[in-house]
Amino acid sequence: MSDFVLLLAEKPQAALKIAQALAEGSIVKKSANNAYWFEFSRKGIKHICIPAAGHLFVLDTKEKKWSYPIFEMEWVPAYKRKEAAFSASYYKNLKMFETAKDIVICCDYDTEGEVIGYNILRFIFGKEDAKRMKFSTLTKQDLIEAYENMMNSIDFGQAKAGLTRHYLDFLWGINTTRALTLSMKNIRKGFSVVSTGRVQGPTLYLLAKREREIASFIPKPYWELELHVLAKEKEIVAFYEKGKIWIKEEAEKIFNDCRGKDALVVDVEEKKSRLLPPVPFDTTTLQTEAYRCFGFSPTQTLSIAESLYTAGYISYPRTSSQKLPEKIGYKNILNALKKIKIFEKDAEELLSKKILKPREGSKEDPAHPAIYPTSQTPQIEKLSQQEKKLYELIVRRFFAVFGEEALRKVMKIKMDVNSYNFIATGYKTMSLGWLKYYPFVEAKEVELPEVKKGDVLKQKKLLLLEKETKPPDRYTQASILKEMEKNNLGTKATRAQILQTLYDRGYITGKSIQVTSFGLAVIEALEKYCPEIIDVKLTAKFEEEMEQIREKKKDMNNVIEEAKHVLSKILKEFKENEENIGRFLAEKYSLMIKETNVVGKCPKCGNDLVIIRSKSSGKRFIGCSNYKNGCNFSSPLPQKGNIYLTDKKCKECGSPIIMIKYKGKKPFSSCVNINCKTRST
Repeated sequence: MSDFVLLLAEKPQAALKIAQALAEGSIVKKSANNAYWFEFSRKGIKHICIPAAGHLFVLDTKEKKWSYPIFEMEWVPAYKRKEAAFSASYYKNLKMFETAKDIVICCDYDTEGEVIGYNILRFIFGKEDAKRMKFSTLTKQDLIEAYENMMNSIDFGQAKAGLTRHYLDFLWGINTTRALTLSMKNIRKGFSVVSTGRVQGPTLYLLAKREREIASFIPKPYWELELHVLAKEKEIVAFYEKGKIWIKEEAEKIFNDCRGKDALVVDVEEKKSRLLPPVPFDTTTLQTEAYRCFGFSPTQTLSIAESLYTAGYISYPRTSSQKLPEKIGYKNILNALKKIKIFEKDAEELLSKKILKPREGSKEDPAHPAIYPTSQTPQIEKLSQQEKKLYELIVRRFFAVFGEEALRKVMKIKMDVNSYNFIATGYKTMSLGWLKYYPFVEAKEVELPEVKKGDVLKQKKLLLLEKETKPPDRYTQASILKEMEKNNLGTKATRAQILQTLYDRGYITGKSIQVTSFGLAVIEALEKYCPEIIDVKLTAKFEEEMEQIREKKKDMNNVIEEAKHVLSKILKEFKENEENIGRFLAEKYSLMIKETNVVGKCPKCGNDLVIIRSKSSGKRFIGCSNYKNGCNFSSPLPQKGNIYLTDKKCKECGSPIIMIKYKGKKPFSSCVNINCKTRST
């Protein structure tokens, strides 16, 4: 079985796309072990395109004892882990072709794709190198071009940078998690895994830092003056020129001096401002914009984008680039999009321009351009609602980067009221420019009537507004991604998953992110005894070194040894303080369990409803804390999934509402009262 070319794809759908693009004639779909591959001919040569299922190999410890420090690790087949058992089918199928001589890696062209391909190459085919196809879309044109111009070698810079990330994340994660968990286990009965990681820890630290700022914030009162005057029967709203007034007596004096007095226009200023078009989407800006527009979480956005990419409708969604090279074919894409009714008018308008030049950002990615829609367009009605929303966002962003500047008029009217100055500001869009292509941005419009210097305007009312300074905003899922990027924590491909892990571990909660009491406790303990575990700068330093490995400026083994040295020092400090850390965390964990177990008030007696786990069956249910005094209210719970408390009450019976979330599925709400009508629907 050696007279063929073996094409290794990262996933089944990608394998199908590659086969469809490259086949000269029919494609034969073959299967074994509940997985399939594709056979076809190109230039008279037999080709087999066979998929993996993401990572078929994962890191594991050589020493199976649950202890730390641990530095010996090895790559093992992923199917040995229960959650990845499905990957055995793909592993077995690849083993059937282990004698293949002519191998081409067709995995996604990034560090993860390179690691997936390189590990399969080493551990299944026993080879150290192979040819490499590089592409940014799964369109026929791009795949043929990638095949015709394939690289003679894999990208070893990318492969080694990816391997280093896996090694460092594994070493950091397994050692720090075991250290935290064992410190608690030695103090508290029961076994609760307390996790942290190389990027997870510093990210939680940033969130906890903001949480403390909010908790320690002391509001400071201030006053503002809001003036309403009439000009040609139109109302103008103006504010005291100096803005916030910190002394109440001063604010009251100005208010009394100005109340009932007419306003003299002393200056009218008009300026034109230009709003530049946006830059193309990179991964982070796509995630933040999808969150702002649709409330999609970062992981949700990546998942939807991945689906659109594998269908061939958009370019590769994991990129740092804000560049759109001319070779992608601007006109071809616009001509294709023109055939979709909702995009027809805008696409035609852009095609009528003499020059198509996108506005680009400064960020570049050596592997992929910015995210853009391809010339392979979908039938919009066949997309899911979420896919449709994200696809339209990407298309309209693509349109907008080719748009003209938006022109705005800013008008300022300065008024004198009894020797105190007030300013009214108006905004008017003179030319929409790119804004007409991108309805996700709304320009503020405040139209002021025409006035001139010397006009006297009658006062309608004057308001003295008492306000308070506000604490810093909580991070949203979008703003923390930007903060992670700014601090060089994680990569465009990993940040969303790191954030999701913090949610899954119970360290953070809510869309407007709040750190839980236990999340704060973990940071407090690490900050006091092992601050390097949560050191943002240390994590960023290793991120930079991995980038240097990718650029072939640093040696992978040297960076790994350096990381081991730093980690050894951290773990030594931890061991010395293990009992103190464990005692502190155990105390906080018990408090958290007590707090989070209270679901609400019992509909029968008014005492607390709590989540109870039966000692005999191990099953969890909701019961009344007053059961010893005879209250027998109880309600069953799902035995799997995470349970989250809400502030909501059931509209039918008034009992508390809880939220249940299964991994990989949409959360759903439920009334805790088993007898409620809503439980039967």
